Amino acid sequence: MADTPKNFSPSELAATIRECLIRALSDAKAYDVPSLCRRYGLADGAEQEAFSSKYQYVLRRVRAVSGKRVMEIAREYLTEHDNFRLAEAVEIFDENEEPPITELTRRRVMALLKSGFLVTEIDELEFFQKLWPIASIQCQTDPSDYQWRSFEDAFIQHTMHGGHWDNVDVLKAVGFPSMSRHEVGRFLVALVDPMMQKPERQGQLVIGLNDLLRHDGYALIEAGKISGSPRYRIGRVTAGAPSDEAISGTLQALTPEEIHGRWERAMERRTSDPQGAITLARTLLEDVCKWILVEAGEAYQEKDDLPALYRKLSRLLKLAPDDHTEQAFRQLLGSCQQIVELLGSLRNKLGDAHSPGPKRARPLPRHAELAVNLSGTMATFLASTWQARRSD
Repeated sequence: MADTPKNFSPSELAATIRECLIRALSDAKAYDVPSLCRRYGLADGAEQEAFSSKYQYVLRRVRAVSGKRVMEIAREYLTEHDNFRLAEAVEIFDENEEPPITELTRRRVMALLKSGFLVTEIDELEFFQKLWPIASIQCQTDPSDYQWRSFEDAFIQHTMHGGHWDNVDVLKAVGFPSMSRHEVGRFLVALVDPMMQKPERQGQLVIGLNDLLRHDGYALIEAGKISGSPRYRIGRVTAGAPSDEAISGTLQALTPEEIHGRWERAMERRTSDPQGAITLARTLLEDVCKWILVEAGEAYQEKDDLPALYRKLSRLLKLAPDDHTEQAFRQLLGSCQQIVELLGSLRNKLGDAHSPGPKRARPLPRHAELAVNLSGTMATFLASTWQARRSD
């Protein structure tokens, strides 16, 4: 069984679902409780018993049925009624066999979001109201006492009326550390929606969040655009090659932020958008070549394609095969030149820069992964070589 944010065992989850179902059924009017129980196949009883205690009435009947039947009733109830607490319990139970977004990742996400405004385009209270029924989500505002109140009331008190909560306190209060993976995904997708964030902030958040989510095998993946701004969904991504972190670290340390961002986007799209990933793979190498040439004070023409840029750069960095006498190096550097030329032609044939036409081959994720990883390796080699030359 996969680990859950709070390490719930199957028996604990089953007990939680049973308790949530009891509370959901007993929230009805006393005179409706008996018929509601009959509706879901629970034992009949006198109306007076329900008026005496709705909770006890439902408790006796739910306890009398099996755990399997409790799950069936819970699922049937949720098709007809909204109940966030019960839905969350069932969702967490269902997710137990899937890879989690771990407690550690959630803590890192909260740390990333700790400072500043969570959203920049609408009021934060309105943001939470759009996501969840916060007037009915209960939270304990002070662990030292037993006072519980709605998250909505607590948010207003502790953030809007001279309160002292930061974003970590807010997310803890709404249950982010232990909520279902589904709800974590809904929160993150909403957080980076262009209706919630300014473009620059949106881009920063997507890169930062994906850097954390990828360790658990998830990512925010572009799902479309609205008025030119990207919208995202959360999805599974193929675990990256072992070199991903090394490439990312080198490009982040040695190249401008936009080049590292292009590498991140290329990695994200390997599975979800192979054509786009292949185009980004070539553009990444073009960016690195141009950046090094500019840093070195060398001119290039805007019309220069990737092979032309690489030839100029290889002369500058002495990477041409003819610059070396050792046969092994000559062969290796000749292969590098071939890789660059092949990446250029692959982008023209399989990328999304041109119309594919009705008969052109469609790249698969494995093709995109190969192209992106080759591009990242070459980009790292060029950036590291330039750094070494500049330090001499």
